[in-house]
Amino acid sequence: MVAVRRGQLVLGAAALALGFALAWSVSHRSGAPAEVPAASASAMADPLAALEQATRDHPDDPGAWRALGSAKFEAGAFDEAARAYEQASRLAPKLAVVWSSLGEARVMASRSDPMPPAALEAFRTAARIDPKDPRARYFLAVSKDLGGDHQGAIGDWLALLADTPPGAPWEADLRRTIEQVGKIHKIDVASRLAAVRQPAAPAGAGAAMPTVAQGIPGPTAMDLKAAASIPPSQQREMAEGMVARLEGKLKANPANPDGWLMLIRSRVTLGQADKAAQALKDGVAANPGQAARLRQEAAVLGVK
Repeated sequence: MVAVRRGQLVLGAAALALGFALAWSVSHRSGAPAEVPAASASAMADPLAALEQATRDHPDDPGAWRALGSAKFEAGAFDEAARAYEQASRLAPKLAVVWSSLGEARVMASRSDPMPPAALEAFRTAARIDPKDPRARYFLAVSKDLGGDHQGAIGDWLALLADTPPGAPWEADLRRTIEQVGKIHKIDVASRLAAVRQPAAPAGAGAAMPTVAQGIPGPTAMDLKAAASIPPSQQREMAEGMVARLEGKLKANPANPDGWLMLIRSRVTLGQADKAAQALKDGVAANPGQAARLRQEAAVLGVK
């Protein structure tokens, strides 16, 4: 089970891609104000404090809880990450990525059980909401492997690989997990791996990495410090303002598929699932020739 236990980390990068505070990334890419109020010494010393304060200032904002959960997960505070995601799941119960993030945090927080019942239930909830959620699919296959169904687990992982865009942040580790579990249990997987046909990579520059996954693993320490220099009560307002301006630019010049993908990702980060779905719809309508790519990359974020 060593390989399986290590495999629990496979979607760590994906977790950051799907759940981190990407609003900060949006603000930097969209041109944040050159001058911001000076940060307090405590905020600069502990950037997490700003995210924690944001949840106190906006306790009903699922995006704030998701950002805190992601930051806690990144810091290795898995119990605290799980508590933040639990709150996000209460506020956004129909968002699959919240439930799969919660499940992963519960797995990592467990001291003994490699698949705690509460984690398994979170993954099952995510899968009921979105059967294509990659993290839920991965860990549900882990559960099969732990239960002795190694062939079933490998089959599920291969199916996930077949739906994985080339260059997705979890692709290499997913392949490695399949190979390792196959080797441990003397299951030939080489031919099956070779037979997998993944979705075609998007054409153009940066095709090896889906647009929605670019920027992994999310904000740098410098980004977090910059965010911490803004009073917590203004952080959400600033992020929403940046996203609104991006949306306005896209409505004025809609022939920009990358811009629509950035908007979709930003809406997901802010916990605005309905607006993310509308952005996908609008982006497809404005760029029918890119419809397949837009839908494929949006699916990485759990947006249909």
